[in-house]
Amino acid sequence: MRKGELTHAAILDVALDMASRNGLEGLTIGLLADRMHMSKSGVFAHFGSREELQMEVLKLYHRRFEQEVFFPSMTEARGILRLQAMFARWVKRVSVEIASGCIYISGAVEYDDRPGPIREELVAMVRAWQGALLRSVLQSIESGDLKPGADPRQLVYEMYGLILALHHDARFLRMPGSVERAETGFSRLIEYYQNQH
Repeated sequence: MRKGELTHAAILDVALDMASRNGLEGLTIGLLADRMHMSKSGVFAHFGSREELQMEVLKLYHRRFEQEVFFPSMTEARGILRLQAMFARWVKRVSVEIASGCIYISGAVEYDDRPGPIREELVAMVRAWQGALLRSVLQSIESGDLKPGADPRQLVYEMYGLILALHHDARFLRMPGSVERAETGFSRLIEYYQNQH
């Protein structure tokens, strides 16, 4: 990498850390310049606008999420093993983010009623992840790991609910045992969708 690319990557790393803690809207060229010990114009030269900076931070977050959660899970066999791996890695990532914050979750709060390119990008990323979970559930049904009558969208919805509750209880309420509760909830879900009722 050339010097300019290294600087760009370093700025993005710091920007991602700031956005994780203060939200994408809390990210400003001025604050970032202070943290990087650079001039505002020096930081501005790398991105051109605040929105461009926010977009790049969002894309970096998404790439890291894929590298830590999605891609390693794809190495598991199709079906329940892959679905379990996706959830386990997702929980692990959220537990690491308890100290900083999840941009998908904080972004949903920041941009739920704010139209524009950042919201669209965020929605597309979350939908892509939900789509991956849905495919994994469908494959689990096709392989016979889950019962044929299982409702794939309901299962994905409930998985998402467990992660939101984990984030809320661990990060906001600082409740010990939240990770274990999420894992227990997921085990119960899978048990329910495997058994005939």
